[in-house]
Amino acid sequence: MKSNIITMPVEIMEGNRFNIERIRADFPILSTHVSGKPLVYLDNAASSQMPQAVIDRIVRYQSQEHSNIHRAVHYLSELATREFEAARVKVQHFLKARESREIIFTRGTTEAINLVMHGYGRAFIGKGDEIILSGLEHHANIVPWQMLAEEKGAVLRVIPMNDAGELLIDKFEALFNAKTKFLALSHVSNALGTINPVKEMVAFAHSRGVPVLLDGAQAAPHQSLDMQELDCDFYAFSGHKLCGPTGIGVLYGKAHLLEKMQPFQGGGDMILSVTFEKTTYNVIPSKFEAGTPPIMAAIGLGAAIDYLNGIGLDNIEAYEKELLHYATKRISTLTDVRIIGTAAKKAAVLSFEIKGVHPHDVGTILNDDGIAIRTGHHCAQPVMQRFGVPATARASFAFYNTKQEIDKLLDGILKVQEMFS
Repeated sequence: MKSNIITMPVEIMEGNRFNIERIRADFPILSTHVSGKPLVYLDNAASSQMPQAVIDRIVRYQSQEHSNIHRAVHYLSELATREFEAARVKVQHFLKARESREIIFTRGTTEAINLVMHGYGRAFIGKGDEIILSGLEHHANIVPWQMLAEEKGAVLRVIPMNDAGELLIDKFEALFNAKTKFLALSHVSNALGTINPVKEMVAFAHSRGVPVLLDGAQAAPHQSLDMQELDCDFYAFSGHKLCGPTGIGVLYGKAHLLEKMQPFQGGGDMILSVTFEKTTYNVIPSKFEAGTPPIMAAIGLGAAIDYLNGIGLDNIEAYEKELLHYATKRISTLTDVRIIGTAAKKAAVLSFEIKGVHPHDVGTILNDDGIAIRTGHHCAQPVMQRFGVPATARASFAFYNTKQEIDKLLDGILKVQEMFS
């Protein structure tokens, strides 16, 4: 049987140089042409692309290993179960979690956050209690807590930010009081790229006895993670931003908290016994994985983690910082272009506006040149309100992007300005 570990056949680093040509060859979609021009894919914060190794692993599962898992004793079921649970262990090691049972597969970051809201929030947050969020949050880390607050009579408190898009830590600390029961915070802002000082913020919250959930959707693809070092109580991320498939996400939770939480959904495989009088729930993580799970997607996520580990998250982070610095420097030279979000510590996200041009027009014109960016409020309308804009144009970079692609983005912006001058 073939190994389920992906190995990198060619060295990723050539001396001190990141071997970008080798990397790009792994991504078949990057050879696409749009309107006769080579694709320049700069929408990685929305969804990254998938390397051939992950595609091949998915095809192998579907063509040679597919079966439902956990319940049957036949060959395919046992094989699929083994590969599915092996993917869970890969995620455990990726996050440096203590135990594989602390890893719950979900459909994505959004479902993971909702799972915590229902399983923990509804059980332990009540009338008059306070939940702290930040002004940088994605809607997925706002709306569930609003729903809980409306149901329970709880109160949301919001950490403000400065004009650079950095959270005001003194204001954050001042929000805590005896009524504070939970902190839900993005590790990295999807709209601005701000990297929050989450380790210090988690430590402060814990000093006040407050548990913490981190939305890691924009952090997990771009930097090494260590749950023991961060010490957060819950961490959520999505596979499709991590060079994996859509429809798969992860919730990490400390075992002692998961054990006392209520299940999010009821159904098969999350039970030990069922009668019409009483149901006994299964142990974690099964308690939170009702029904047939996303088997193929989980195995694909495991393959994506193998691939990224083969490159090295530290190598990825360093190269993407180089791209961000280059793009920031170049765009800063343009007249009537404002970068929104200038935090000292940022991930590879660059949001900007062009004076007198709606972001949707920017995106449409760039697309004519094969350049894919994201335009809109990025599911972060409070951020847009803070900066007084209806939307932004957002270019987000991955380790398979190049400085030459950034140059094409600059040429496209100049073309937009010329058309609207």
